[in-house]
This record gives sequence, C-alpha cells and structure tokens, in this order.
Amino acid sequence: MGRIGLGALAARGVGCGLAIAWAICAGQARASESGASVYLLGTGGPEAAIMSPVQGVFFANTAYYYSGSAGGGKAFTLGGHVVADLKANLAADFPSVAWVPSTDIAGGTLMLGATLPVGQPTADASATVVGPLGRPVNLEESDSAFIIGDPLVTAAPGWKFGKVSVQASTLINIPAGVYHQGDLANLAFHRWAEDGSLAVTWHDDKSGWDISGKAGVTFNGENDVTDYRTGTEFHLEGAIEKTLSPAFSIGAQAFYYQQVTADSGPGAVLGAFEGEDIGVGGTAAYHFVLGQTPMTLRLHGTAEVDTRNRPQGEAIWLDLSFPLMMKLPKG
Repeated sequence: MGRIGLGALAARGVGCGLAIAWAICAGQARASESGASVYLLGTGGPEAAIMSPVQGVFFANTAYYYSGSAGGGKAFTLGGHVVADLKANLAADFPSVAWVPSTDIAGGTLMLGATLPVGQPTADASATVVGPLGRPVNLEESDSAFIIGDPLVTAAPGWKFGKVSVQASTLINIPAGVYHQGDLANLAFHRWAEDGSLAVTWHDDKSGWDISGKAGVTFNGENDVTDYRTGTEFHLEGAIEKTLSPAFSIGAQAFYYQQVTADSGPGAVLGAFEGEDIGVGGTAAYHFVLGQTPMTLRLHGTAEVDTRNRPQGEAIWLDLSFPLMMKLPKG
C-alpha cells in the first residue's frame, strides 16, 4: 500500500509533536522554568500535517541527544536553585503509541496517542550560597540521573484537500513522572501543561516536494514544589523536503520560539525571564519494508543560532516509526 507518512507520527507525539524536551535546562527548550519547554522544537518538520490513510495502531520511537551551555554568568533556576555557567547534556528515549480509530470523522482522520519519556540528563553549574558570617560562597555542582519523565497524551484530527493536509493537535503533559526536589538533573516538568498547534502540509507525490509549517501555543501550570509558574510560549516551525527516490528524502527545517507572557510565582526569583530562540537544521528520511511492515527512519539535526534567556546548543535525534496493526481497505 506504499508508505504511510508516519514521519509525522515519530518524535514526541506521534503526529503532534509530543514534546518533552527535557526539564533540566535546555533541551530544545527556551526560557521558562529551568529553560525547558513541553513542546520540542523541530518535531514540526516535513509531513507535519500528514495523517495515516488507514485505521490502525502505530509505534514511533525517538532516540534524542542534546548538548548545550550558557556561560558569562547567565543565571537559571534548576530544581529551585539559581545557577550559572551551565553545561548540560541529555540522552533520552521517547517511545510513543498512536491509535487511529477512524479515517472518516467530520470528513477527516482522528489520531490519539501517548508518550512516556526516559533518559539521563546531566548538568554542571556553579551556584552561590550564603556561607558563614553571611559571606557568599561559590560552589561547583554536578548532577546526573536516569529518570522516567512525565507521560504525555495527545489528540489530533486532520483533513486532506488534494495536495494539502491540515492537522489540529493538542498535547497534555501529566505531572506523574519522577521529580527530585532540589536536584539539578530532572527529566519531569512536574507541572500540567497543554499545547495547541495547527500544521499545514503541501505534498506533491509527482514532483516529490513537501512544504510544511506548524504554529502553536503552550499554556503552563505551576510547579507546586518550586512555586514556579512558567509563562505562555509560542512556537513556529517550517520545513521543506525533496523526495529523491521511493526510499530516500532530504530536507531543511527551521524554528522560532518566543515566550509571550512572564514567568511568575514565588519561585520565579529571576523575574519575567522571557526567552527567545531561533534554530536551523536538516533532516533526511529512509523508507523501507521489513518483512511486510513499512517502516520509516528519520534523522534530524538542529542548532540554536540566536537565543535569549536560555542555554544554546545542538540536538540530534533519530525517529523510527512503523504500524503495529492496520485495517486495510477491502478489495
């Protein structure tokens, strides 16, 4: 039946960009508490709005690595502490399952999904504490741990109009992961968050071109451990890709992020801390069949080129997506 277009189902969200960056400091994330966001920038790449043409259950796994830093005495809050001269890495895995119960709801397709992140964040930073006689003392802190993050659930209806696909999606972060108060290395956000996004894709099978765009807003609840409420965040992404053969495609992508309202609460000791970020990168996909199962491997690489109130770094991740079960049309 040909390829299913599961590229959009991989990475954080089986189709709607399940985001979990990482709650330690930068991930693809911006300002906000610890400089981390629930929506992972870069997942709104090629085929961002394309839905499965058949009912079924699909699996997507993302192996993710990020490395970033923020020197010059730039301060961040991590685990309730104010730290500076931050260096951070994250090696994580994001398995996702998507269910397409119908391809004929209000003239479109419905997808429901869930993701459970696991990974090992590492942070090195300096912190200033008040020592004996009230004198400030500078300490070097390092933290690393293997952690199960917050689970995420998503729902996404989508429609196809000729060569144009449109997808609306919602993503909810559930604060049920492992969160260690006071630790620098945390993968869980320990806050409710909801992201609403709209993606549009123009895909022409004959010419092999795919042009996609995605925009969304993330609303954050309060971390009741640190008394920190992250402000509202806006993200915008674009991608263009060319299919070179039935098996291989390559493209470029970019993103823009801006926190549009201030952080607040007793834990927001650095004030509004509104961030901004611009990133660029590339992507390539390989489509193949293993036995009778169609599969897609997609590699992404992005670099943050202009940031404010957040660490700056690079990320690389590999998506593998395939159907677990499909209800094929008869005949």
